[in-house]
Amino acid sequence: MPAPVPRQRIDSAAASGTTGATGSTAGPATTDLTLLVVEDDPAGALAVPELLDAAGTRVRIRTARNLTEAERLLTDDVHCVLVDLALPAPRAAEEDQLAPLRHILRLAPRHAVLALAASADAELAAEAVRVGAQDHLFREELDGRLLSRAIRYAVERKRNDVVKMKLAESRLRAQENARLERGLLPTPLLEGSDLRFAARYRPGRSRALLGGDFYDTVRTPDGTVHAMIGDVCGHGPDEAALGVELRIAWRALTFAGLCGDELLSTLQQVLEHERESDEIFATLCTVDIAPDGRRAGLCLAGHPSPLIARHGRAARLLPYEDSGPALGLLPRARWPRRQVELGPTWSLLMYTDGLIEGRSAGPGSPRLGQDGMVEMINRQLAEGLRGEELLDAAVTEVRALNGGELTDDVAVLALERDKARG
Repeated sequence: MPAPVPRQRIDSAAASGTTGATGSTAGPATTDLTLLVVEDDPAGALAVPELLDAAGTRVRIRTARNLTEAERLLTDDVHCVLVDLALPAPRAAEEDQLAPLRHILRLAPRHAVLALAASADAELAAEAVRVGAQDHLFREELDGRLLSRAIRYAVERKRNDVVKMKLAESRLRAQENARLERGLLPTPLLEGSDLRFAARYRPGRSRALLGGDFYDTVRTPDGTVHAMIGDVCGHGPDEAALGVELRIAWRALTFAGLCGDELLSTLQQVLEHERESDEIFATLCTVDIAPDGRRAGLCLAGHPSPLIARHGRAARLLPYEDSGPALGLLPRARWPRRQVELGPTWSLLMYTDGLIEGRSAGPGSPRLGQDGMVEMINRQLAEGLRGEELLDAAVTEVRALNGGELTDDVAVLALERDKARG
């Protein structure tokens, strides 16, 4: 029979917080702890319902005679479990001396666990720590002070282990999200083109990787550069997934030679097949820039018109009178393709409505709108900003004008042509 655990009785003056012979006062307990003792020897059980250590921490004690009873008593308010390694192992694991400990570790993944062993079983006690216990105690050396201290240390070690595990999981999730972002956000295919490309993307949901906005840019073998930007209504993960599907479909259909009304009609079929409900729709803007870079075909499906800045002239919106409805609203809709002249040197800015629907002067003020955006971009162009610097400045200023983080997704891309480089 294992040697009994020495009994620890509570000094009544310390328990009540009154002054003892030394003149000190224990005061109220700092943080109460609950210990579950899993030990089948009645003579070895702790004889008191609680301990009170010198730091004023009260340790309430529960006792379980076997693993079945331990499972019943292992509630959320238990902070630490003391497992006697001399407990009989479950029948299926009789040859494993640490089977009782392993069983408790599976039952209590969030609890601190201490292993209790005889001093002759030092190697087994050390193995218990390697298996997952926070510490081990020898039965012959155990007293109330040592037990109280071991419980506090074990609880703190477990908290530290949990923090480290969460930090490791957070880092792993960040790495996975970075890889996912590289896979889901497009890489422009512009090899052989003299156009410069820049894009910025900010999902509106907190900690989200992607929102419902999407964009892409590719160059087909005939030298035409095709650019697209769109917005699925809503901000959740389903809308983000649908946006990715529409972007991939647009790229495939563009390389297959579709454009204009034929392409948008096919994309509407994709949306109707993939969306969660009939209320889901998507806006879209496509621009097909001719190989010489001087002309483009423009299609709008319920989407804001792009902004063009020509050399020596103020930026303005491209024509939008012939726009069609958003995808998914009308079953037999049509989307006219309008030809626009770009000229030899120009900058084209395509964006989603997250860039224009923020407030113009903080909460409660009017929305920025397209007119406010045009004025802002003209000022930034006058300051000499181009490409990525222009997009960074635009998104930063829109957030500042809004008086805080934007609630809608924001996607914005810029295509530029300089005759000197053409």
